[in-house]
Amino acid sequence: MRLADAPSLYAASADPVPVYPTLTEPVTADVAIIGGGFTGLSAALHLAERGVDAVVVEANSVGWGASGRNGGQLHSGQRRDQGWLESRFGRDDALRLWRLGEEAKALTLGLIARHRIDCDWRLGLIEAVHKPRLVAEERAYVDTLRDDYGYGAVEWLDREAVAAAIGTDCYHGGRLDNGAGHLDPLKFARGLARAAAGAGARIFEGSRATRVAKSGRWTVTTGKGSVAADIVLLAGNGYLDGIDDDTEAHVMPIDNYILATAPIGAGRPGGLIPSGAAVSDTRFVVYYFRPTADGRLLFGGGESYAPTERTDVAEFVTRHLLNVYPRLKGTKVDYAWGGRLAITMQRLPYIRRLRPGVYTAAGYSGQGVALAPFAGKLIADAIGGDTTRFDVFAGLPCPPFPGGRWLRYPALVAGMSWYALRDRL
Repeated sequence: MRLADAPSLYAASADPVPVYPTLTEPVTADVAIIGGGFTGLSAALHLAERGVDAVVVEANSVGWGASGRNGGQLHSGQRRDQGWLESRFGRDDALRLWRLGEEAKALTLGLIARHRIDCDWRLGLIEAVHKPRLVAEERAYVDTLRDDYGYGAVEWLDREAVAAAIGTDCYHGGRLDNGAGHLDPLKFARGLARAAAGAGARIFEGSRATRVAKSGRWTVTTGKGSVAADIVLLAGNGYLDGIDDDTEAHVMPIDNYILATAPIGAGRPGGLIPSGAAVSDTRFVVYYFRPTADGRLLFGGGESYAPTERTDVAEFVTRHLLNVYPRLKGTKVDYAWGGRLAITMQRLPYIRRLRPGVYTAAGYSGQGVALAPFAGKLIADAIGGDTTRFDVFAGLPCPPFPGGRWLRYPALVAGMSWYALRDRL
């Protein structure tokens, strides 16, 4: 029986997919993977293609978490811009991280092409500037990417050009990235699952991991079964829920919210965003939006930091939507949903070998469409003996949140509330 998907436009419009069984007995594998999202499915695929016996246990259905509910935007580089990376790590490491970010983007697009994943991929992404005082800095960044990093796919849009491109005059300029774009993330996740299963990985849905322990081999215990393996990958991101204190001390789950309007001709000539590009902006608490394949506007905005999700999602996100598109007041909202992503203190991913035989990858901080599948591949490479790229990310500083797993929320709420206020000033 097919498990219920998390409610969203993506789930409502998805084609039927294979049903993966529930784990009901002890099994053995070379690698046990907790989490059936981009990271876990990519790792399973790349391991299986090398003949490694990989088992994925997913608490719900594949793509149920952030992988299948996010805004679908594929960005260039890292979550932090190159100026920030240079100031912290120096020019050489910043360049290395830029190149790895581009590899990550290329991997996602390569997986789509190689496995013929129909996920509504569309080219183009605009980074819109929400404050006049940021224009000079953002315009200079276009030159930096072109001249210092050899990335010629970007161009600057002045205020008039960005207004024409987006369909609102609330922004003061923008960076058009013709090497980035957007997709339907649930279709992509399900395509990864099909590819991984086709390569020989075993996927179990409705199989929540409750414990990881070592007794000879590592054992991942689920509700009705278990997996004994030499290696474990923790790929649950913001949904580990007590599986590993170390990861949860360094990675903070937060809830983000999205709506989709009724079809309004978005992404088509004469409609909003006629080029079909995705848009994100320079707010710290980012607004991100894009047209869908059927002409809706998908808009993400607003976060909450409590352990439970909001229930007034449509009303909550609409308030943010109207800050950008006041003329959409009264437009019907067909879908509204929330989901849990995960951030780190530095907004760089937490990719580590925690202890012999246990890897973790989480905290993509909004950059997961590129970085999560890449992290899965890097860990598969590391398991196979090539740690070159894995070591770059594993060497990035990632301090724990103050208070660790249990006391991190009050500090986060205070900090994020300050940044949200700064966005409005």
